[in-house]
Amino acid sequence: MAADNQKIGFNIKGIIPPPIDSYRLLHVDDDSAFANLTSTCLEREQDLFDVITATSASDGMDCLDAEDIDCIISDYDMPEMDGLEFLAEVRTHYPDTPFILFTGKGSEEIASEAIAAGVTDYLQKGSGTKQYALLANRILNAIDRCRANQQVARGFKAMETAREGISLLDEDGYFLYVNDAFAETVGYTRAELLNEHWGLLYSEDEIDTLYNEILPTVPVEGCWSGVTSYVRQDDKQIQVDHTLSHTEDGTMICLIQETTAEDT
Repeated sequence: MAADNQKIGFNIKGIIPPPIDSYRLLHVDDDSAFANLTSTCLEREQDLFDVITATSASDGMDCLDAEDIDCIISDYDMPEMDGLEFLAEVRTHYPDTPFILFTGKGSEEIASEAIAAGVTDYLQKGSGTKQYALLANRILNAIDRCRANQQVARGFKAMETAREGISLLDEDGYFLYVNDAFAETVGYTRAELLNEHWGLLYSEDEIDTLYNEILPTVPVEGCWSGVTSYVRQDDKQIQVDHTLSHTEDGTMICLIQETTAEDT
């Protein structure tokens, strides 16, 4: 009986992010004329950019509290609170928001301090439009990395909390990851399964099916679905309905649910 992906209840292709209409940027610089120029140039470089300006770090924090900001661009040399002090304040309240220090006062010491403080990127101001093209590219890269990390974190949380058993196997069939539901289904702890071969869960009668049918099929076809017998740690034999998919890096994703006679 083929496994039903809808019954498994997990999107093996991952979390699909919503389409992007715009990126909301915050540019903080005490020179209002330069801030307006930078905003104009960035919006010309990228139609997706929507730039809000602030002329002080305190105003910048107010903007962060009021708006959903995708990336912060800040000057360094500002009165009351400089760019690194602003960065420290931002990291306290918005630790994951990309922060680019865009400053005319550049030095190795400032760059080193910025990196140590958790700045996402560092770029010196320059004359001409080329510097804005470079800044726009840095902003896009910073936002893309941030969103990719968020997607990974959400996907991992989804696997950790899923009621279905989920495991990741390397191309040779060794466990790289198992969630609590998988470990509970097969009666082992997560630590006992990690780095063990998937064959641990198969009886001698089923092991040939694993090596001759399942493992060779997944890399070629990209997936495999079916019902097989697992042997729990307590030697109880159970039927599991599972789906295997193959990722580009060779990792296999295994989704399982224990079945009953009524299911089959």
